[in-house]
Amino acid sequence: MKHKIKTSIFQFLSILPNSLGVQLYHKLQFFSENKNLNLKIKSTENTFNSFISICNQLKINILNQSIIEIGSGWLPIMPYFFIFKGKAKRVSTYDLNEHYQEKSIVNFNTIFSKEYNQSVNTKKNGKYSLPKEVVYYPSQNIITAEIPKAETVFSRFVLEHVTPEDIVEMHKKFKKSLEKGSHIVHFISPSDHRAYSDKSLSLQDFLKYDQKEWNRIQTKFDYHNRLRLPQYLEIFKSLDYEIIYLTFDSVKKDSEQHRLFKNIEIHSDYKNYSEEELTAGNINIVLKV
Repeated sequence: MKHKIKTSIFQFLSILPNSLGVQLYHKLQFFSENKNLNLKIKSTENTFNSFISICNQLKINILNQSIIEIGSGWLPIMPYFFIFKGKAKRVSTYDLNEHYQEKSIVNFNTIFSKEYNQSVNTKKNGKYSLPKEVVYYPSQNIITAEIPKAETVFSRFVLEHVTPEDIVEMHKKFKKSLEKGSHIVHFISPSDHRAYSDKSLSLQDFLKYDQKEWNRIQTKFDYHNRLRLPQYLEIFKSLDYEIIYLTFDSVKKDSEQHRLFKNIEIHSDYKNYSEEELTAGNINIVLKV
């Protein structure tokens, strides 16, 4: 779907009465999320493998440990990998919304069991057929929620959709709640997500707008904070977190993406950043409390 069509749909949904807009958004996303389920599982498995590789490098062991996931999304794919492949003890997964649906969970359980030769023993864990090791906290803001004891906090492609103010408050909460030596692992996708469905766009296209212009384009359904790598690092350092791991991708010179980037008139809000800082993508970062 071209980005203008998708943006128009989100803008239309945003002007509807809230309950109706959310209901229609949920139906559209539900169809999209379940259309390529096997691809989504494999993509999440790649993230899990990257997570385990990072943990091995840093000598972090999740065996029999408790994990908090920020952003549950539509299915408990990452929690299942933590439990069934990482042998974690428990995953508590938090989301501002309630996107899980019982029919989808049951279908996912069948597919996961078959694909990974796992016996997924579930019970009616609340409204959903989840393993007892996966505890779902929908419609909860982790900033104000009472979180359980955990050794690791994890997010996958979530932080870019959180306001800078809430990122600060979230990490203040973890600083107070987690024991010293705990770890926070973020996989961040800071690029313009519209470019994923429209290859004519640069991954940095949204950096040509000032904040008011960008706010007229985005909605609550596709919010992106547009933070650049130095801004994330500044937040974490200001809260006295130790950054023990950091990797990111850069746009290769003479590539099509580099050409698209060079054609953008970057807004003055971002003029003080280097090309590498502006184009840094796929940020993987580990913080130590």
